[in-house]
Amino acid sequence: MTTTILGYPRIGARRELKFATEDYWAGRTDAAALDEIAARLRAEVWTGLRDAGLGTIPSNTFSLYDQVLDTTVLVDAVSDRYRHLEGLDRYFAMARGVQDLPALEMTKWFDTNYHYIVPELGPDTRFGLVDGAKPIAEYLEAKGLGIETRPVLVGPFTYLLLAKAAPDAPDGFRPLDLLDRLVDVYAELLGRLAEAGTGWVQLDEPVVTGDLDDEEIGALSAAYRRLGALSRRPEILLATYFGTVSAEALTGLAGTGIEAISLDLVTGPGNADVAAGVPELAGKTLVAGVIDGRNVWKADRARAGQAYATLLGTAARVELSTSCSLLHVPVDLDSETSLDPRVRERLAFARQKVAELVALDAELAAGTPEAAQSAAGGTEDALWRGDDSRRTDRAVRFAAQRAKLGLPDLATTTIGSFPQTAEIRKARADHKAGRIDDAGYAAAMRAEIAHVIRLQEELALDVLVHGEPERNDMVQYFAEQLDGYAATEHGWVQSYGTRCVRPPILHGDVTRPAPMTVEWTTYAQSLTGKPVKGMLTGPVTMLAWSFVRDDQPLPRTAHQVALALREEIADLEAAGIGIIQVDEPALRELLPPRRADHDAYLAWAVGAFRLATSGVADTTQIHTHMCYSEFGEIIGAIGALDADVTSVEAARSHMELVTDLHDAGYANGIGPGVYDIHSPRVPTVEEMEANLRRALKVVPADRLWVNPDCGLKTRGYPETKAALSNLVTAAQNVRATP
Repeated sequence: MTTTILGYPRIGARRELKFATEDYWAGRTDAAALDEIAARLRAEVWTGLRDAGLGTIPSNTFSLYDQVLDTTVLVDAVSDRYRHLEGLDRYFAMARGVQDLPALEMTKWFDTNYHYIVPELGPDTRFGLVDGAKPIAEYLEAKGLGIETRPVLVGPFTYLLLAKAAPDAPDGFRPLDLLDRLVDVYAELLGRLAEAGTGWVQLDEPVVTGDLDDEEIGALSAAYRRLGALSRRPEILLATYFGTVSAEALTGLAGTGIEAISLDLVTGPGNADVAAGVPELAGKTLVAGVIDGRNVWKADRARAGQAYATLLGTAARVELSTSCSLLHVPVDLDSETSLDPRVRERLAFARQKVAELVALDAELAAGTPEAAQSAAGGTEDALWRGDDSRRTDRAVRFAAQRAKLGLPDLATTTIGSFPQTAEIRKARADHKAGRIDDAGYAAAMRAEIAHVIRLQEELALDVLVHGEPERNDMVQYFAEQLDGYAATEHGWVQSYGTRCVRPPILHGDVTRPAPMTVEWTTYAQSLTGKPVKGMLTGPVTMLAWSFVRDDQPLPRTAHQVALALREEIADLEAAGIGIIQVDEPALRELLPPRRADHDAYLAWAVGAFRLATSGVADTTQIHTHMCYSEFGEIIGAIGALDADVTSVEAARSHMELVTDLHDAGYANGIGPGVYDIHSPRVPTVEEMEANLRRALKVVPADRLWVNPDCGLKTRGYPETKAALSNLVTAAQNVRATP
């Protein structure tokens, strides 16, 4: 046996990459300084994995922003509009945009909270291998440290299925049509890696755990027959994860010349049965993904050993690995000194998961695998109920809310958060450290809320928010006030670019001891005659962006959270808050990769949302928000949530989702984001007007809301003021000349 992992966190144990990159963006450091820190972080990972005793070590898992964007640069699939830029200016413009150049679209990496930059391809795209190819450079960099590594690449098939057609591409064009051209470049790259001395390369093809048709399986097999037949190349590990590979796809891959295939035995335990039915695997190596790469519970090593054993006899060799890249978990549990020991002893972060692999390897070699403590304890709860109560007819609610709220057509609002300034973060840190008392902290937060309310009134927004200065994160804030959750101090995980989150740990039964948002929201409402939205995070997102107990069915846990939120909504309504937003940006994220499993998931996910929101009066308006996902497969579910207003990310995709919702029969209010907040650029009035007029082609003005595409937490006040001023002007212009 030997051990490996499919990837490792790149941000550093203290988010060093985040701060170095943001310093570069701000002009406080130069490219050389950023490169120096990046090289140090890579070396720390490689040497750490070597010293831990890992059998084979991956490289090229590092990225300054995103591995899919890195692939776009590697194969020179850069859209023409970025060609006039060079180096890091081009790279970051594609990721974030600049003032006169919007960024590429961004969406979720399968069913995770990691976001990738979507390639934009057309029939004229001509791929080519760039000079100084990153996988080769990082392989040689590790070799210079005396460490042999296995370069990791996004596979060509996955890359094209994740891409989208460029706006000017002809109807009927599919990025997959470019597969032969792209394989030519991968063939060249594999040859150059072999020349550099590389013995193995890993090609990530997670799309094969989804639904592939016969044509796609044929294209996948043909691509790997070509790569497998190359006379000069490293040996190939094709990595699959996030689910179960179909027998047809696995048979097609096993019939090619590649040497090894990884199978996720955590998310896809059925992979063992599929593999047993593919005799062509007899001459291959299978890599058994038995250590969970996406959750933080300590492995039951006896169970992991049993999963490994299910593949024995199926292939010539079986090796041990994580189920997927460890990108999705925090770096090191040793940094967590304040966690309840009863929770901490059940956890393993990336560094500990590597140690678990090495220990499991030794135990299996000795024939004595030992069971670790069960991944998550817990008891049956008495709160479960499958209540997905319905509200009254939409038209009745619409009339009641319109009469009560008195809002204009094209009502303007924001998604919830306003900039989290250095002063806000300092006040929060000082309060946590005891440098200011509860009264001083409350005064600081109230001052910021008053400032945000004044600003929104000056901008003439119609529906206001309190700005959320007291919230560290849209999930963690609530988790810290709910029983059954624990929070980390340094458990950071990359979400996109330099945006890192600290997912809380849901380890037990969830209940709400006390109101969580009522004080701040009612204070904001007391400062203005305009309606102020109450802001909550929905039950599905509370699960998706947490590390969740795995000892009971996920629907049961979702409904526990929903009941806690239902209590909070009732208290907000009783306090006079007439609009309550329950955000579900992760609704699409948890969708299983196989269509056969969609209905069961959506039934409990929609039911949890409705359980949380269905107890209000007709006059109380329920909003929700979703962003940065491919929503096509859940269009019906968005309507089934029955929120009065749904705001969605739509700016980067040019209002595509609005048309999709209309075509699906969605009839409630909708707020398509008219500008992209993840870019530092300030969009013009004309851009936002154009987006609104696109939306008005399919949505009547009395149901169309005007808002940014996400919260403003990560932006600064100067750009926020300028962008929102343009937003209000655009709405007023369109009202005046519909």
